[in-house]
Amino acid sequence: MDPNQQIIVALDCDSRRTAEDIVARLGDECRFYKVGLELLTVAGPDLITHLVAQGKEVFLDLKLFEIPNSVAGAVRAAGALGVSMVTVHSMGGTAIMAAAVDAARAFPELRVLALTVVTSMTDADLADIGVASPAEEQVVRLARLARKAGCHGVIASPQDVAALRGALGSGALIVTPGVTLPGDSPAEHARPGTPRAAVAAGASHVIVGRTVTRATDPAAAFRHVRTNIAP
Repeated sequence: MDPNQQIIVALDCDSRRTAEDIVARLGDECRFYKVGLELLTVAGPDLITHLVAQGKEVFLDLKLFEIPNSVAGAVRAAGALGVSMVTVHSMGGTAIMAAAVDAARAFPELRVLALTVVTSMTDADLADIGVASPAEEQVVRLARLARKAGCHGVIASPQDVAALRGALGSGALIVTPGVTLPGDSPAEHARPGTPRAAVAAGASHVIVGRTVTRATDPAAAFRHVRTNIAP
């Protein structure tokens, strides 16, 4: 896959103006953006349609965890906006994921990705909610459940990719947040990794945030990530 198509820039911004400034500064370098809950709440769905109208792909990171009917409704709304990917919590179980997949069928370009274990969570955090298995085991368990429900792929940390590719085969999407260049801070991610390591292990896409969006020259930083991915 072309590295340009593998890099998703996270617009984890607190205003539409900031997000649009980043997109403008990146220009034609980047074609894929993640919009999460903060920016969606601040800017509303109009920002997403604006990005799509510019020819950008949007990964709408909703992390849906609700009753199946509500999840299906949200997925249909995401599809109507023209997004390429939407996320649902795998911990919600098969019914929730299957409802998301079924709702997405009306939008052939929309991919449903199941969030496995949030990249900020550690084994101790899982134990707090009654999960005795270590994160790496829980990730694979939930990924297999997501595959059974029909999801197109999963969200997991760079450190989980190799095991997931072995469990899911070559066709599944594996999208990795928590990706930073060597020497950068992993921020709140407990299980980080480099873009090169993630892709080498089998990731289909990597999500980069502050490494690009807080750089003095975001376009140059994006090119640096792209170079890091290239073998």
